[in-house]
Amino acid sequence: MSTAPITPETRIMPRIEPVPEKQSLLGLTREGMREALIAIGTPVKQAKMRTSQLWQWIYQKGEQDFGAMTNLAKEFRTEIGAHFTVERPEIVALQVSNDGTRKYLLRIDGGHEVEAVYIPDENRGTLCISSQVGCTLNCTFCHTGTQKLVRNLTAGEIVAQVMVARDDLEEWPENGTPKEGRRRITNVVLMGMGEPLYNFENVRDAMNVVMDNEGISISRRRITLSTSGVVPEIVRAGEEIGCLLAISFHATTDEVRDVLVPINKKWNIETLLDTLRSYPRLSNSERITFEYVMLKDVNDSDADARRLVRLISGIPAKINLIPFNPWPGSPYERSSWSRIEAFAEIINNAGYASPVRTPRGEDIMAACGQLKSASEKLRKSALKKGTS
Repeated sequence: MSTAPITPETRIMPRIEPVPEKQSLLGLTREGMREALIAIGTPVKQAKMRTSQLWQWIYQKGEQDFGAMTNLAKEFRTEIGAHFTVERPEIVALQVSNDGTRKYLLRIDGGHEVEAVYIPDENRGTLCISSQVGCTLNCTFCHTGTQKLVRNLTAGEIVAQVMVARDDLEEWPENGTPKEGRRRITNVVLMGMGEPLYNFENVRDAMNVVMDNEGISISRRRITLSTSGVVPEIVRAGEEIGCLLAISFHATTDEVRDVLVPINKKWNIETLLDTLRSYPRLSNSERITFEYVMLKDVNDSDADARRLVRLISGIPAKINLIPFNPWPGSPYERSSWSRIEAFAEIINNAGYASPVRTPRGEDIMAACGQLKSASEKLRKSALKKGTS
């Protein structure tokens, strides 16, 4: 039996039109959502109302199925379902610590992975979220900083971390009331992977969604943005976001901070502190938090404590002392408890609150400074298995 010869023409496959990707509504500002609805044909006069309806379904109720949004016309539900999505990132892994801390490894567009951590306390629950895949700062005490920057997160990917945690914690309200009669996520901190002020616009838009009173509705005074000191964006953050500010400080001399927090070579301690004195809304009720990781024989002397007090003089502030959280290959050790207590006493005697942060989630590498996307570790593990 003869067969026709294979020619270049017979190898050409029919052109397959790509299926257009649906646009995520997560992270869009109200105006951005309105414009997106108009772009698919929603009448301009209806767009504002439809935006408000969608906003409440997405951010008050956590609804992911457009078909279940019953106060929207059926044809409109079908139309938006054809163009948009409110899907969350995939949870690749969920680890639960002995102390109740929950660490989420989330897969986002492009196959990248980021981490978020929920930390429960008796009277509140704090969600620590990421703003970038990786980090550029190379702080030498921070495990997260050992992963190179891959890209900024979109506003939607930042908001989605809050949505995923609320899904997992079953926090969306039923009949207007949260389950258990209370919120489990009461505070949000931008202290995960990345430097938030190097992704300013996306962080701003995401936090404005999270703070919106008709949605997730977390007060700006319960959101804390932590920066290593991106001086040009600090005052702008106060003006356009208005949340509380934390500074990843960690040293009292430029010589030491240049090593621990290399961004100090660009904006040194004096420049940073001068800028902080201009932070909007700065007052005794809205103090700046100085984060200070305690490293044995590096930055934990009595002289360091006294110098820290002098440096921040005149700035309404509190100092969070953070026992160093060790990670494999780290060049540092944690200061002894007696040294931490002596350091704290000097600061307290100077009139500043200096709580010592209790390490949480250490058994799942979810403590402060330990976050690092697990993708690299998983790939290395798979590679070892493949070559063994």
